[in-house]
Amino acid sequence: MNNNNNGMYKAVIAGTGMCVPTGTLTNQDLEKIVDTSDEWITTRTGIKTRHICQEGDTTASLSSEAAKKALDDAGISPLDLDMIIVATITPEMVFPSTACFVQDTIGAVNAWAFDVNAACSGFVYSLSIAHQFIISGRYKNILVIGAETLSKITDYEDRNSCVLFGDGAGALVVQSKTEGDSGILYGCSSSDGGGWTSLNCLAYGSRNPASKELENPKDVFMNINGREIYHLAVRRIVEMVHDCMDNCNLTTEDIDMFIPHQMNARIIESVAKRLKLNSDRVFINIEKYGNTSAASIPMALDDCRRQGKLKKGDIVLLAAFGAGLTWGANLIRF
Repeated sequence: MNNNNNGMYKAVIAGTGMCVPTGTLTNQDLEKIVDTSDEWITTRTGIKTRHICQEGDTTASLSSEAAKKALDDAGISPLDLDMIIVATITPEMVFPSTACFVQDTIGAVNAWAFDVNAACSGFVYSLSIAHQFIISGRYKNILVIGAETLSKITDYEDRNSCVLFGDGAGALVVQSKTEGDSGILYGCSSSDGGGWTSLNCLAYGSRNPASKELENPKDVFMNINGREIYHLAVRRIVEMVHDCMDNCNLTTEDIDMFIPHQMNARIIESVAKRLKLNSDRVFINIEKYGNTSAASIPMALDDCRRQGKLKKGDIVLLAAFGAGLTWGANLIRF
C-alpha cells in the first residue's frame, strides 16, 4: 500500500509514551536456563536484557499504560479520541480485540477500536491506516499502539529464539493539523504470504484448533528461521527506504533519524551500511529491551524523543519486517 498526502490535513505525531514490565531477564539469567553465554547473545543480537511480564501483566495492561502517557504528552483527554488501533500478535485473548480492552480501561468512550495482526510490521501498518483516516478529514485524534507479551509464546528451552524476545508497549497520538510542515509524509507496505514458514506460531487457529491435540507440543511457541529472515529483512527494508525516498523526492542523506524495528542489531547495522547511514542517524535500543515485535518501533521512538535526539523539522524514517511475511515503512517530518 502506498500513500501520500497532498491535501489540507496533515497527520502529526502529537504525543508518545511507552510501558515495560518491571521484571527483567538478563543474558546472565539465560545462561542458567539454556546453553548460551552473554558473549554469544551480545555478538549475534546486540541484546543485553529484556523486560518480562510478571503476574497480572497483560498486553492490554501494558497498552493502557503506554496510552495514558502518550495522551498526557499530547495534552488531550481519552474522550478526544476517535479511534484506537493496537498492533499485536499476542492479544489479550482470541476475542474481543485488545484495543477494546484499552478503550474501556482508559475511558475512551467516543473511540472505536480494533487490532492489527502483521507481526513486527504491525505498527507501521497501523500508522499508515491512521494516516489515511486523518488526511481524509474523517478523524482528528487517533491512538496507535504497538504492544507485545512475547514471553508468553517463547520456548525457553530453545536457545536460538528465547534470547531474542521481550515484552512492552509503545503508543503514539496521531492528530489532525492544517498548518505547519510537520506530519507523516508517506507510507509503504507489502507482504509475501508464501514466506509464512520462515516465522510463525502454529497454535491455536482453525488449522490447529484448541480442540485438537498438536502433533508437536512445541508448536504452541514461536518458530523462527533466523538465517532466512536475516537476508530477507535486510533486502526488503532497503527496498522500502528507497521507495519512501523516491516518492518524497528525498535521498538517504535527508534522513535525520532512522528508527527500525529492533529485530537484531546485526540486521540493523547491515541495513544502515547499505543505506550509508552513520551510527548517529540510526537509533538502536535493542540492548535494553530485546525484540518486542510490533511494540519496538513506538517504544524506540519514545525513547529517542526522551533522549533529546529528535528536534522539530527532523525527517524520521520508521521501517519493519516481520512474519507474514510483511514489511513496511513510514516517513515523518517532526
